[in-house]
Amino acid sequence: MPYTAPRPSPPQHSRIAGCGGAAKAASHGPPCAAVPAEVARHHEHAARAGQCCSAVVQAIAAPVGAVWSVVRRFDRPQAYKHFIRSCRLVDGDGGAVGSVREVRVVSGLPATSSRERLEILDDERRVLSFRVVGGEHRLANYRSVTTVHEADAGHTLVVESYVVDVPPGNTSDETRTFVDTIVRCNLQSLARTAEQLADALA
Repeated sequence: MPYTAPRPSPPQHSRIAGCGGAAKAASHGPPCAAVPAEVARHHEHAARAGQCCSAVVQAIAAPVGAVWSVVRRFDRPQAYKHFIRSCRLVDGDGGAVGSVREVRVVSGLPATSSRERLEILDDERRVLSFRVVGGEHRLANYRSVTTVHEADAGHTLVVESYVVDVPPGNTSDETRTFVDTIVRCNLQSLARTAEQLADALA
């Protein structure tokens, strides 16, 4: 495939500003809370040739502080990502950009481990981003951005987007379907975890 220069992906606004398509918000949360433009900008990935990107939205019936307290723990993704068996920091303390974690994946997935670098941890705007920098898996050059914001009193909206290389032998649609499924499962688990935490603190 001939090389083409990096180009901005089609804006993700249409996928995350409403409740349509693959970014449909969960029905147990607010009916359809719009994502602010300053949040949506974090989810515009520059996809190169041979890459694909997508975004998934999850509404959560818990205060934004409870949700962010779970999401921001770069050192403990297994708190809600059930496809992760274990996590250990190999560089940094998990609270500073540049920290690196190594996660071990549960059996049954086409991967065994992933080494990931913290790219953004913004407590004020509630943005977390990491990049995969190594490991044994097929998702090369994977970069994820997760934003958390208050949708309504006691409710939160979480947006997770990513860009990744399309593995050899797969199409962009196949790759998006596979990764979207994992992200959606993770965010549904996050909703349960945050809602339980909020109930415990109430």
